[in-house]
Amino acid sequence: MGRMMLAAAQFTPVSGDVDANVRTIAGLVREAGAAGARLVVFAELSLTGYETALIREDPALILTEDDPRLAPVRAACRAAGTAAVVNGPVRGGGSRPGLTTLVIGPDGSTLARYDKRHLFHGDEQETFAAGTADGRFALDGLRFALATCYDNRFPELAERAAADGCSVYLASSMLDAGNDSFETVYPVRARDFGLYVALGNSLGPSEVGEGGGMAGIWGPDGGRLADAGTEKPGFVLAEVG
Repeated sequence: MGRMMLAAAQFTPVSGDVDANVRTIAGLVREAGAAGARLVVFAELSLTGYETALIREDPALILTEDDPRLAPVRAACRAAGTAAVVNGPVRGGGSRPGLTTLVIGPDGSTLARYDKRHLFHGDEQETFAAGTADGRFALDGLRFALATCYDNRFPELAERAAADGCSVYLASSMLDAGNDSFETVYPVRARDFGLYVALGNSLGPSEVGEGGGMAGIWGPDGGRLADAGTEKPGFVLAEVG
């Protein structure tokens, strides 16, 4: 298997402003690529902010897989030679969008789509359609699994990822600083299933509270390899594979 430099990112999304968030994501992709990252993982609903009420009220916030508003991210991926794992409301085949992760490859193409399987209670279930399939893609000889926030409370997702030959598990999440997942979920999934686990998280206010940051990466032994802290936007790096 190959090895690569992976980046886990955090920033404060602008609520309901896809264009502003795309600009921030594109900038971080370019910066991370310049620092050697081959892939960058971002937070849950990084494209819109975690604002389910706004998403229900404003259909313009729902993207398509080939949405032209994502062009700056695709251009940044091509320029940096870096993949980006971004998340937002993306139209599917039904009346509700998926709570969707799109993986944009180093050539700007879409490598994978994953719709969150385990929607959190209440507002998420009223806003989104749950996914029905696991998320997988390969890059540079490594196989990756995708999961989104509450998904990670279900160990069978990581168990299936390991059984399916994945070595890296990418978690786009929206966690506040007091969330116990930093200790009881992400390092445990890494240790129990021998995976690298990378968390993209948010900073700043949202519908569900203040983003806690601490984006980062755990090794297969459950130890922290990188931690972005609780205050500053940006990214941290670790080698995986």
